[in-house]
Parts: sequence; structure tokens; C-alpha cells
Amino acid sequence: MSVEPAATDGLLPFQKRRTFAIISHPDAGKTTLTEKLLLGGGAIRAAGQVRARGERRRARSDWMKIEQERGISVSSSVMMFERNGIVFNLLDTPGHEDFSEDTYRTLTAVDAAIMVIDAAKGIESQTRKLFEVCRLRDIPIITYVNKIDREGRHPLEILDEIQEALALDVTPMSWPVGMGSDFFGVYDHIHNRYLTSSAGRGGAFDTVREVSGVEDEKLRDGIFDNILSDLEENVELGGAGYSEFDRESFLEGHLTPVFFGSALKDFGVDQILDFIAANAPAPHSQPATRGRTIMPDEGKVTGFVFKVQANMDPKHRDRIAFVRLCSGTFKRGMKLKHVRAGKPITVSAPIFFFAEEREIAEKAYPGDVIGVPNHGQLRVGDTLSEGEDIHVTGLPAFAPEILRRVRLSDTMRVKQMRRGLEDLAEEGLVQIFKPVIGTNWIVGVVGVLQLDVVIDRLKAEYQTEIDFEPVMYNTARWAECEDGVKLDRFLETNRAHVALDRDDKPVYLFKNAWEVSYVSEKNPDIKFRETREIVQVDD
Repeated sequence: MSVEPAATDGLLPFQKRRTFAIISHPDAGKTTLTEKLLLGGGAIRAAGQVRARGERRRARSDWMKIEQERGISVSSSVMMFERNGIVFNLLDTPGHEDFSEDTYRTLTAVDAAIMVIDAAKGIESQTRKLFEVCRLRDIPIITYVNKIDREGRHPLEILDEIQEALALDVTPMSWPVGMGSDFFGVYDHIHNRYLTSSAGRGGAFDTVREVSGVEDEKLRDGIFDNILSDLEENVELGGAGYSEFDRESFLEGHLTPVFFGSALKDFGVDQILDFIAANAPAPHSQPATRGRTIMPDEGKVTGFVFKVQANMDPKHRDRIAFVRLCSGTFKRGMKLKHVRAGKPITVSAPIFFFAEEREIAEKAYPGDVIGVPNHGQLRVGDTLSEGEDIHVTGLPAFAPEILRRVRLSDTMRVKQMRRGLEDLAEEGLVQIFKPVIGTNWIVGVVGVLQLDVVIDRLKAEYQTEIDFEPVMYNTARWAECEDGVKLDRFLETNRAHVALDRDDKPVYLFKNAWEVSYVSEKNPDIKFRETREIVQVDD
């Protein structure tokens, strides 16, 4: 079982990178764990708690106003830190299901993920959805069962649910010593360590005791007999009933190591960091067009844009493209080819992120995420290369499930409204559709909370107040056909249902699911797509 600390001597720079995301259902404690990982990595000196009602403190990675007000993450952010010679790139993702599209694209840029589960609730709907996304991409999963300092389900029950519901082998890497009001700490049976608190029952983690096993008096001292009996049973049944850790199986996505802990009280955080350093994959290959696979040890630089964020600094009206590097050694001031536009761009002020804070990136390697300030040239799905005409593949756009017509309060601000909507569409927050007949744009989203964010951000960042009104359509599909003449004829005949997306791709607007089926049957040559591969190529 290879769980020892990572050795970094003799490794190439990219082999020292660990790029990972944290996924969870809302309120499982993802943002708190994010902060504690940053604290454990030495990136911050103190972690603020997720804002509860009446509190004014906020999570450090939640920098948008609406995130601070609601205590939720609605935008992906990137945080970079170094610990024991390993460079961690932590991509925090929205927990709310209404922002799953942003999360999906972020998962295209990571090599591993931490799945956070609430000990009382087990696997919830959004957790399951995000796990399936990881499975599609063969992303190794580390499971963190959080909030064991509160009353929760039995550890064996949680492990069985993970194994059965997700069809994963599980390896318990630690066990809780009591739960809820009788929580004493965590037993790390892999390294024979007892993680506890000098404050006793219910205290925050600050003490490590080396032990010889469950029978060691250094572990048993002061713990109730019923808790010790339960711990002994868990360790015995866990050793017999679950798989031993196998790194190859973990890297293939077939096995998940499971850590029990409390992010709020610091239990399990250092274990997670050590495990990622030792066992999570370094940056690996990326699929590309023309059957090409980009390898991290290639000499020339390639990278792809998986996210664009406008107005991270409202004072400067900036637009930052988040670029995941795939190969080569990037240096500040390099000229890279913007493949879609076929033009070179000089990356003179690349940045590393720490939530809303940033610093100039002089050099970066595969696995790193750099920010490239630009004025709208770069979009999600764009590829930057050191000369090669190549596009990284695998970034999807999803057909929206909610459609609304934009209603502008002040008609004198049409220009600002359209600029704002185009910026937010560029980020991937919403999709905009321009009807062939009529002038009012239609906004498409996956979840209703996205509409609130659009209203909030247009008001705060573009000083434009809008509202939304219902439309007769409830779903959109991209219309495609191998025969361009047939497609043009179909679109012309059905102009009242047709709109163009921001890339001028034709979209058919349907009133309901029955109409989707009916129109598809009537037009067998036309394909109505729920997803579209984002490969940005200018015609």
C-alpha cells in the first residue's frame, strides 16, 4: 500500500503538480474544506467560516457579492499553493446544481477530485451527478466524509452506500473515534496514528499520538467503552470487507480511498493533502483534434481555455481567461498562437490565482492554471499553442433547460445590457439566443438561480437593471445536418422557432418534449443536439 509522503527529488516540474477539484452537494462543507486545505498548505494564516445567518465573515474563495450574501459558491475559482515540494492547483467548483455546467467544464481541467459527503446525509443527488461526470472522464476520486463531529450515519453504512450506489471499490483510510457529541478524534490505521484534541472530546485537532493499534492505551485513554468497541468492530470488519488500497485501481477510477473527518475542526485535512501529494496523478495527456494526444513532457507549449471570468476586478473591467497548460514550459512574454483566430498573441501579464487575489506568473508548467487578461479575444474552448494548429477537445456546451426573454427597464441601456449578456455568455454562466424573428434576446440557463446571478451582476457590474419574462418555449436544441441545403431549407421554413447562439450556430426552440419528438420524426435528416462540443474554429 503506497501511502507514504511524496518524494520530489529528481522529478520534472510538471511531475510535481497536482491539479484537483472539490465536488459535493450544497452544504456538505466543500468551501470549509477548501479553506482548511489552503490553511494546511500554508496559503493563508486563518480560515474564515462559511457565512451563516448573522455572520459577516465569508469564505475566502467566494468573492462575488451574491456568493457572500447567500453563503454558496456560484463560480469556479482557482487557488495555487506549495507544500513539501508539491505544487497544488485547487479548482473550487460551484456546489449548487444550477451551476453544473461551470463545474463540468472545470472538471475538464483537473486530474483528480475530492468528493465531499455529509456524514449524516450520505450520497446526495448533486454528488451523484458530479461523480458520473468524473467517471465519464476517468477522474480518480478521493472521498472525504465530513461533519463526523456531528451526529451522523454509521461509518460502515456510509461505506456500503458509496460502494453500492456508485459501483466503486472503497478503502477506508481512517475511522472516526466516536461521532457527534461523543466525538474524540480519528484513528489513522494506515500509519497507526491517533488524531485527537488536547481539549478532549469535541475539540479541534491539534494532537497526533503514535499508537501500535486499537489496543494501545494511548488511544484508549479517556474514551468510552462503547466507542472503543465500535471502533474495534469497524477496523475488523473494514479490513475483511473492503478492498486494500491499490494505486493503479484508484488512478483508473475503480477505487476510492475514504477519509473520515471534520473540516470545521481540522480532522483529516492533512491526511488528504499528504495522500494527494503521494498518490494523485501528475498532469497527463489531453485529447485533441486530428487524432492527436498532447503529452505533458512535450517541449512546446499548449493550453486550453476552460473558463472566462469578466470583471473579477470591477474597477478595471477586466476579462480573464483561465488556461490549463497541457505541455511545455510557459514563460512570461511568450508569443502563443491563438489557434481559432489564427493570430499570435503576446502573453505579457499572465497571472496565478488565489481566489480574487493574483500575482504575476513568470513561469508555469503543465497542470498549472494561468490567467490571461484579454479584451474578449479568448473564449471557452480556445486553444493556445506554440505554433501548432491544434484544438484540445472534450469541453461541452449543454442545451439549457430554462428559457426566458430579457426585459430591460431602461431602453437607453440596450448597448450595456447586450455587452453584459455577451460577457456572461462568454464565461459560460448563461447562453444567449438571438431569435431570427424579433429583437428581444432569449437567455438560456440550466437552473433558475443563474437568472438571479445574471440580474445581480448586470446591476452591479454594468449598472443595468433587467428582468425576465416567460416565453412559449421550454427547451432548445442545436440543429445540425450533413446536407447544408436541407438544413437551410428547414431553418427558413421554421423561422419562428429558430434562433442563433453567440457563435451563430442555429438553435431550434421547442415548446415541450412532445414537440421535440414530433419535429424530430418529421425531419429525420436534421439532428437536434442536447450538447455541442466546444471546439472554437473560425470559418
